[in-house]
Amino acid sequence: MLPTPVLERAREELVDWQGSGMSVMEVSHRGRPFVETAERAEADLRTLLRIPDDYRVLFLQGGATLQFSMVPMNLAPPGARVDYVNTGNWSAKAIDAARQRQDVNVAADPGAPYRTIPEPVQWHLSDDAAYVHYTPNETIDGVEFHYIPDTGDVPLVADMSSTLLSRQLPVQRFGLIYAGAQKNIGPAGLTLVIVRDDLLSRAPSDLPAPLSYRAHADAGSMLNTPPTFAWYLAGLVFRWILDEGGLAAMANRNYRKAARLYNAIDRSAFYSNPIDENCRSWMNVPFTLADPALDDVFLAEADGADLRHLKGHRSVGGMRASLYNAMPEAGVEALVEFMAEFERRHG
Repeated sequence: MLPTPVLERAREELVDWQGSGMSVMEVSHRGRPFVETAERAEADLRTLLRIPDDYRVLFLQGGATLQFSMVPMNLAPPGARVDYVNTGNWSAKAIDAARQRQDVNVAADPGAPYRTIPEPVQWHLSDDAAYVHYTPNETIDGVEFHYIPDTGDVPLVADMSSTLLSRQLPVQRFGLIYAGAQKNIGPAGLTLVIVRDDLLSRAPSDLPAPLSYRAHADAGSMLNTPPTFAWYLAGLVFRWILDEGGLAAMANRNYRKAARLYNAIDRSAFYSNPIDENCRSWMNVPFTLADPALDDVFLAEADGADLRHLKGHRSVGGMRASLYNAMPEAGVEALVEFMAEFERRHG
């Protein structure tokens, strides 16, 4: 979901942005009006996350999937040892991409089905790793870290596609953070990268410019034409979060939403959530019905009640409710009430 006030603002400005008589999609990305919009978006993001001055913020394309390859390309020479923690589908994809170039050590992997996160004392980190990569939240499995791993002097890299802006975050604990926009940031087509300055020098000099963090940083994220409409909308989302009370307010709201849904599941003998309680996701809540034969009935009736996109990923089945920032608490309450009524009739 995108916040309704953001969509309404975009609708109002769609054909006449800033009195220009044009859409933001029609103006030059190098013209002063758009450059100011881009600069304001970055400034608001820096305010929200309290990003230190020695970090660059890049507004890129290609989604988190491209970052699976760009991270090893930029942060380690070919064949270098890199550490990865595997906690689900997206971690595994990042590992597969890194293996095409680097010597990957899987420091921890509880194995499928992914329902828990190994304790740090069980990890096998390398002494010579160029970086340590992990995925704080696995959207498909519903497994989430509720702590930041301590990797000492080794840069910590995180795929925060589904958690960035959902709560407060000490950016200085990380060497690099990347996130596809289409969860809490804005529409698909934009990818954020927050990278510490000193890591930019690791990129090989012969790396093609579109794949180089250093080149993108030097060009102010305008090495080529950026996704201007997605960047503009992300800026509106950043401003909306600030107006709503910032990341502390987002965290409180997201915690309440997740707690309300998990409590409803745990109190029921009809629904269940398979994830260990200490690593349940705030953002993605998978659950199953006591009788899988009722899955299609549940989805059809939910759709009729304007509760959409509840089907679980094909690899795990069941149901999955995503509770990103823009989902109001009333939406979760509506789902909980529907689930109780469905159980009363079919349980």
